Amino acid sequence: MCGIAGIYRFDSKPVDTQLLHRMTDAIAHRGPDDEGHYVNQCVGLGNRRLSIIDLSPRGNQPMSNETQTVWLTYNGEIYNYKSLRADLVRRGHRFRSDTDTEVIVHLYEEEGVDCLKHLNGMFSFALWDSEARLMFLARDRLGIKPLFYYVDREKLLFGSEIKCILCDSTVARNVNIEALHHYLSLNYTVAPLTLFDGIRQLLPGHYLVVENGRVSDREYWDLEFDERNVQEDMPFYQERLEQQLHKTVERMVVSDVPFGVFLSGGLDSSAITYYMSQILPGPVKSFSIGFEEESYDELKFARLMARHCHTEHHELVIKLDHLEDLISKLVWHMGEPLADASMIPVYHVSKLAREHVKMVLCGDGGDEILAGYETYTAYHVARLYRKLPTFLRQRFIAPLVNRLPVSDRKISFDYKAKRFVRGAEQPPERAHFYWRIIFDEADKARLFEDGLRKSLAGLDAFDSTFGPYFQKANAQKVLNRLLYVDTRVYLPNDMLVKVDRMSMANSLEVRVPFLDHELVEFLATVPPSLKLKNYTNKKYLLKHAVSEKIPSEILCRKKRGFNIPVGIWIRTGLKDFVLDVMSNRAVRQMGYFKPDYIRQILAEHFERKRDYGYEIWGLLTFFIWHRQFIEQGGESL
Repeated sequence: MCGIAGIYRFDSKPVDTQLLHRMTDAIAHRGPDDEGHYVNQCVGLGNRRLSIIDLSPRGNQPMSNETQTVWLTYNGEIYNYKSLRADLVRRGHRFRSDTDTEVIVHLYEEEGVDCLKHLNGMFSFALWDSEARLMFLARDRLGIKPLFYYVDREKLLFGSEIKCILCDSTVARNVNIEALHHYLSLNYTVAPLTLFDGIRQLLPGHYLVVENGRVSDREYWDLEFDERNVQEDMPFYQERLEQQLHKTVERMVVSDVPFGVFLSGGLDSSAITYYMSQILPGPVKSFSIGFEEESYDELKFARLMARHCHTEHHELVIKLDHLEDLISKLVWHMGEPLADASMIPVYHVSKLAREHVKMVLCGDGGDEILAGYETYTAYHVARLYRKLPTFLRQRFIAPLVNRLPVSDRKISFDYKAKRFVRGAEQPPERAHFYWRIIFDEADKARLFEDGLRKSLAGLDAFDSTFGPYFQKANAQKVLNRLLYVDTRVYLPNDMLVKVDRMSMANSLEVRVPFLDHELVEFLATVPPSLKLKNYTNKKYLLKHAVSEKIPSEILCRKKRGFNIPVGIWIRTGLKDFVLDVMSNRAVRQMGYFKPDYIRQILAEHFERKRDYGYEIWGLLTFFIWHRQFIEQGGESL
């Protein structure tokens, strides 16, 4: 696990070595164990290393082949590297290290860019082939590891984080207005866009080839569903899932450093903890986070699973202390706005884990591949709801629901009901988008300053984000289509971004067993009715697979998610901070939004007339990011 950065000049001018060093310094937190650089005229590769496999200096990067014609800087882990290495040795390749990094170098020598189809793991890398004069950048299939890049007439810049690219003073710090429009809809940015004009993110399952000054973006993998088998053969699929999970966890616990598991007490992390406890000879180190607000706290379930698996358990309760400074720090680590407030507990659990281990496994991805979200059941409920007479829905039910008092409880009934009726009138695919949005198009029209609103007229966030993926999905069954879009949009642009940045802020590697691409491809062959049984029983197949492995209290509990009491925090301990950051003066100075509308949503939230917690958190995050990166340059806190 590392951080990577690099420069490729199309004009053949020498690389600025000081710039390359500044780029790797900007991501020192991603790799505190070692720093390395390779420069050869127009090419510069940089690396910050977090040593996990082969801790010796032989594993340092950038790394080359024997003739030093191929150079690689790489971030990630290749879980099948030992079998690939054995095959390469049989083909005559000689290795100087025991790393997975060197496997990629020699595999490229054999396969070229087709080496990607053999890699099982999470990764982003840049490879320079001096004989072919070719730069090759790639990102893993599911988007677990990030890779950003910038291209102008003179050069290509790339890095694990946007901060690398911003080290070049010639890169303009301008907001991408289209990306801002979509960010306000979703509270995250959808790749390949970023909030910076000119800086892009390589899509999951894609690679770039840079040859003769020309940059080509190519796809090498996509998630495809096989819907030909309609038989609900539960024993067959259950056995396959158990075997695949065991195999996946077994190859992900290969490490030369101490490691553990994030244990939330939910189904997914509990399943991973169970398999780790069966595979490892000693107790698993488990790490959990709780909250002072009772309805948000899930430590009792984490403790239950920890006792069940006899783990060495560690936990921490988050308190509302010095949160203003922490939020600013986390926004800087994100590099662009991500208004998923659960980054706070992820940061804290990463910090807690790093005091004991250097790598952990987590349960992320299970919801997107096994149907764990409420929105999947909401689609079926909406079909029934729309059978009610229109006048009853629109004149009585919707107004009644919208008058429900605001509750501070986690995922409260009023919150779910209000969000449901907003989307239930939409067609199925738009409804799935609508249930996830923060500001809808009408909200944004009221929020944006008049000139900006006119320039964005006609731009629809659904058509630019979820819509293209619904068109691209090869699945016909509705649930599979929803799973595809969440796997290709929500997962890599929100969930995985949050985990990557918050763990790397603490120099901690996180591995994601549920996103092993072989497991993901297997689950794409499972009939939807075994993932979502009778339209209401979520993760049905996984529950059966682990029914005798984890306590029934965890198996049968409702999904809660890693939410935090953001609405409460904004109304209480963060109120003065929010009012200061989003003051009338700050709004006018920024120039994007109408001060009157922001004052209105703040007042209604503070007076408990409506819960605007997610909207305010999204705006707050954007304001802090804008100050750090657009106004101040973003090179340091």
